[in-house]
Amino acid sequence: MSISPELAPLAAAAPPRDPDRALLDALFLGPYGENDTMLEKLVTEFLRDHVYWRRNFHPEDPPAISTRAAQHPDYQAFEARLRGELHQLSAALKRSVPFHSPRYIGHMASDLLLPGLAAQILTLPYNPNNVSEDAAPVTIDLEIRAGLQLARMLGYPDDPARADCAFGHLTSGGTVANYQALRLALALKAFPVALRAAAVPDLDLPADDWAAFNTGPRAATGLVERWQVWLASQPPRERRRWREAVQAQRIESLGMVGFFARHPELRVPKVLAPITAHYSWSKGLKLLGLGRDQLELLPERGMRLDAEALERTLQRCERERQPVLMAVAVLGTTEYGTVDPVDAVVAARERALARGLGFSVHVDGAWGGYLATLFREEDGSLRDIDAVRADYASFPLPEVHAAFAALGDTDSITVDPHKLGYLPYGAGAFVCRDHRAVALLAETADYVFQDSGTADYMTRYRQLGQFVPEGSKSGAAAAAVYVTHKVLPLDHAHFGRLPRQTVLAAEAFHARAARLATELEGVARVAVPFVPDSNLVCLAINPAGNTGLSAANAFVRRIHDELRCDPRQPLQLKQFFGSSTTLRPEAVGETEMRRILASIGIDPATLDPDGGHDDDRLVILRHTLMNPYLIDHTNGRSYIDLYLQHLGARIRSLLTPQ
Repeated sequence: MSISPELAPLAAAAPPRDPDRALLDALFLGPYGENDTMLEKLVTEFLRDHVYWRRNFHPEDPPAISTRAAQHPDYQAFEARLRGELHQLSAALKRSVPFHSPRYIGHMASDLLLPGLAAQILTLPYNPNNVSEDAAPVTIDLEIRAGLQLARMLGYPDDPARADCAFGHLTSGGTVANYQALRLALALKAFPVALRAAAVPDLDLPADDWAAFNTGPRAATGLVERWQVWLASQPPRERRRWREAVQAQRIESLGMVGFFARHPELRVPKVLAPITAHYSWSKGLKLLGLGRDQLELLPERGMRLDAEALERTLQRCERERQPVLMAVAVLGTTEYGTVDPVDAVVAARERALARGLGFSVHVDGAWGGYLATLFREEDGSLRDIDAVRADYASFPLPEVHAAFAALGDTDSITVDPHKLGYLPYGAGAFVCRDHRAVALLAETADYVFQDSGTADYMTRYRQLGQFVPEGSKSGAAAAAVYVTHKVLPLDHAHFGRLPRQTVLAAEAFHARAARLATELEGVARVAVPFVPDSNLVCLAINPAGNTGLSAANAFVRRIHDELRCDPRQPLQLKQFFGSSTTLRPEAVGETEMRRILASIGIDPATLDPDGGHDDDRLVILRHTLMNPYLIDHTNGRSYIDLYLQHLGARIRSLLTPQ
């Protein structure tokens, strides 16, 4: 392939072919459809295999559809209509967002891994519903194992023989996974209170309702297990009586109103989350009936949750006898990719528990969860920071490594295979550290409190619908996740080679952005507002000489309009696709906000918290660097360089008088 003159210097200076490239070249259909033959062979082979399976189910049964059926006019008319509609659909889909291309650096989407795509296509004709083994005898097992694969990646116990083994399941996305985290945390928090209300003997229960409500997730999980063992030791008639007595006192039976009416000394618990947390937390609290007012958003420091603010808030809650349900840390914010100090949140939980204030710690790793592969050895152990850093210029910062190292000490985690797992929508996942707590979520009390204590791990969860929010769920998605993780184990030597490329791309983007700032001196001020923690890089831009926030925002919005997907225009008219977000003082803090504004020459006095939409925040460009071909070693091409050259040219064109 020839190289254009403007790219010749780049080609001459191109680094050696990356050692990971041979593997990476086999993983995707490819920006140019380079691996179409592989995908076509896989789809054809396993479609034929599916047909053979049908024909051999009961070969003594005659075909229900005659070989002459295709000759009937109605058959032919139907096929013609079908082909016509599919052609129209295919044509319309050409206006879709080109996630596959290295020219797309917008939202959290990229090309799909071939193992997951092929496994999902293979499984779809079988149409398994993973709510029960009766409807999905094969794929429900794969989903349970996929949960264990993710648990290992995150540092949770993943051996089903262990009493405290983790448990994970798939969801439609991170939002539903966050809902499940709230459900489990609330069930664990309220269960000791229910045991006290039912006056269950011999369990060494807390002295009062406040102590019971603040038992903490690990001690509460221990109570669940002791309760099951004690219940199993009772005669059948007594077993039923006690089970019904406790069930009648549980928050799941009484509801919020009934539970807190019976325990007036208790208040509805709060959820503490960083101000950058996803809006699913607000939705989740409303959905569970806790109420949006129970979500308390904490300030940030350096684009991460302010650990000191969390500590102050916990101490205030303790003084006010305000229970806390959960503290949330974000592992890669969806807007900025920044990583909260998970280790500090875990430490705060332990200090608060020692003072009598118990709560769960949940990590929303919908975006950054799969980055954990960079921190895992092949045996599942944690890599030390020097070993990880050997591959990069500066990643990870010590505080980022500490956050990932602390994941195994949290109580539950959300991770999205359909984001940095490069798998088809919808495939989110919820993982909790100790599966024994999940018994509280089961819809059928008899199963939970009678049989589940004796069933082995894999058998227990084969009626998955009892434990998850959904009533129906795709077995094909589970097959896609499981097969991908088998082909690419979740450690730095296998799957980690993929996010490695994205972090290297982020470092290259960061360095090249500094050059862009120099090149545009006197035309515009350009800055990376904060060092990227992962593979999202933001750019702040302001025309030279401008000191007003509104004018800077209007200019960035104009640039973003050129980077957005516009279905009214041919996609080929767009050189690149990007996204934007905003920075607000309440999110980044006053000090950080002033620093960022000053870096691009904006007078902080023009920031008006009570002003309009362009006066109370800074609009910035946001780049999600997921595509592993952004640095194209094969052709000596860097799409990062091409993009920033393009961006620089557009800035000059918009700001230079014609």
